[in-house]
Amino acid sequence: MKAPRVMKGLEYVSRIHVDDTNGPGSLAKDLWAFIGPILYPQQTPLVILCIGTDRSTGDCLGPLVGSKLVTLGALPPTVQLFGTLDEPVHAGNLDDYLGMLRRDYQQSYVLALDACLGKCENVGYITIKDGPLKPGTGVNKNLTEVGASHIVGVVNVGGFMEYFVLQNTRLSLVMRMADAIAEAIAEMLGSYQSVFHSGMGKSRPMNGGTSLANRGWTAAPVAPSASE
Repeated sequence: MKAPRVMKGLEYVSRIHVDDTNGPGSLAKDLWAFIGPILYPQQTPLVILCIGTDRSTGDCLGPLVGSKLVTLGALPPTVQLFGTLDEPVHAGNLDDYLGMLRRDYQQSYVLALDACLGKCENVGYITIKDGPLKPGTGVNKNLTEVGASHIVGVVNVGGFMEYFVLQNTRLSLVMRMADAIAEAIAEMLGSYQSVFHSGMGKSRPMNGGTSLANRGWTAAPVAPSASE
């Protein structure tokens, strides 16, 4: 397993800036180098949980990535994706999704993804970290931790009027970050497919995961992950 790097006392697996043209490839290689050895021995199923809401430009990073991955084609047979623009995973339904994961995906490795606020010099950076995501702390919300590892993108500056900042985040930046993350995850999934399912035919559709949209939830206030 790839050893996490250290950044100012914090461990991380990989870190790129959205404007780095080689960033998505580096992110994909680092992500697979880290989780591949964890998944390999038992061919562990993978769940990608994209957290956020389409009602805030700053907090739509997760759903944008989920939707972009859906448009790219098909998931490997043992990969599930939750959280898109049409069916977001947000503060109002996160616990229900976590209950479903505990019930139906106990043996799966969960990779969580969310936007976060941070220091000015960190805006535009995308980081892969080991350990669970702590959603909501960027806006002082106490939400359940999720994931064995996670990806966060710093979309704006935190520390003051976080809800206002999220609502007024540049969509252009969030879209570019979503493109980079989706490209990296798609490349990583290519490695996953070639290692675990190289002898199989077509995979099932990307949006083949269990839907909770019929529960009738509406998006709660945005809840980005911890600041960087």
